Amino acid sequence: MPVITTIDDLKRIHKRRTPKMFYDYAESGSWTEQTFRENTSDFEKLRLRQRVAVDMTNRTTASQMIGQDVAMPVALAPVGLTGMQCADGEIKAAKAAEKFGVPFTLSTMSICSIEDVAENTDKPFWFQVYTIKDDDFMKRLFDRAKAAKCSAIVITLDLQILGQRHKDLKNGLTAPPKFTIPTMIDLATKWTWGLQMLGTKRRFFGNIVGHAKDVSDPSSLAKWTADAFDQSLDWNRVAELMKMWDGPVILKGILDVEDAKKAADLGADAIIVSNHGGRQLDGALSSIRMLEQIVDAVGDRVEVHFDSGIRSGQDVLKALALGAKGTYIGRAFVNGLGAMGEAGVTKALDVIHTELDLTMALCGHRDITKVDKDILLIPEDFSGKWA
Repeated sequence: MPVITTIDDLKRIHKRRTPKMFYDYAESGSWTEQTFRENTSDFEKLRLRQRVAVDMTNRTTASQMIGQDVAMPVALAPVGLTGMQCADGEIKAAKAAEKFGVPFTLSTMSICSIEDVAENTDKPFWFQVYTIKDDDFMKRLFDRAKAAKCSAIVITLDLQILGQRHKDLKNGLTAPPKFTIPTMIDLATKWTWGLQMLGTKRRFFGNIVGHAKDVSDPSSLAKWTADAFDQSLDWNRVAELMKMWDGPVILKGILDVEDAKKAADLGADAIIVSNHGGRQLDGALSSIRMLEQIVDAVGDRVEVHFDSGIRSGQDVLKALALGAKGTYIGRAFVNGLGAMGEAGVTKALDVIHTELDLTMALCGHRDITKVDKDILLIPEDFSGKWA
C-alpha cells in the first residue's frame, strides 16, 4: 500500500480502480472546463502569513455548521452517482463522515436511498434536493427525509438545466448509463470494482426508481430526468420548497451578491457559495474569488458556507479566513471512496484535517473559529476589476 499524504495520492488510485465513465464524471467540468480548473488554481493566488513564537498547544478545529457540532468545519458535499464509484458508496461515505464527526450530505441522485443510509448510520445526515416540478414527489421525498431524521435540507439552485459536460456525453454517462463497446471493455478491466458491484443490490437511483411517477425500473428513468427539473424556478418557488420542508434549509449554488441577498431575505439557515464544481456555467468566476464579497454583503444575516475547489486543508483554511463558516468537499472524498472505499473517505478527511490543523498553527492560531483574513496575503485584484 503506498503512503498517502495528499488527495492527489488518492486520486491516482481512484483513476486506476474505477471505470473511466465514473471517474470522468467526478473529474470533469462543463464545456472548456475553465471554471473547473480555476476553482482550484485560484486558491494558489492566496498566500499565507507565517507567524512564530506563538503558543501552539491545545489546538482545536472543532466548530459548528448551522448550529451542529463538527470536528472541523468541513462537510461531505452531495455528489450524484456516488454509489457507482464504489459499491454502496453513499453508505460507506456516510459512515466515514459520522465516525469522523463531520456532516454527510446525501444527493437525491444517489444510488443508495435515504432509507439505505439511515439504516446504516446512527446520526442524522443532511439531504440535498433539486427543484423538481412534481409537488407530490417533492412532498413524499421530504417526508422520507424526515422519517430518516435528516437534520437539514440542501436545495440546489444552479441546476434547472444541465450544463454540457463533454466527457459524460462521450462516455455515454446518462441516467441510466449507456454502455458502449469501449465502456464495456473498460468495465471488464476493473475486476475489483465489478465484483463489489455484483455483490450489492444497490445499482440504480434508489431515491427515484419506485418512488417517482411512472419510474418503476431503470429503463423508465431517462424520460423522468429529462422532464422533472423545473426550468421555471424562481425565488417564490424556492420559498414554497422551504415551507414544504419546514426545517433547517441550506441554499446551494449562490455565486452572485444579489442572489445571496435574496437567499438571505428568504430566511435560509445558510447559503453555499458554489458554482457546482465548475460543472454548470463555464466561464463563471471561481467560488473562492466570489466568497469575500458575498460574505461582506450578507455574512451578518445568514451563515455563509463554501464549495467548489477544495483539495487540501490549506484550501479549507483560506476559505474560512475569507469568512466562510463551513466548507464542503466533493471530489476529494470521492477520490478516497473510489480508491479505498470507506477507509479512503476516512483517509481523505484525515489528510485535510492534518493539513488544516498544522497550517492553522503555523499561521499563529490554535482555534479554527478565531481564524480571520489576517492570516492571508491577498492580491489587490483577486476579486477582479471588471467593467
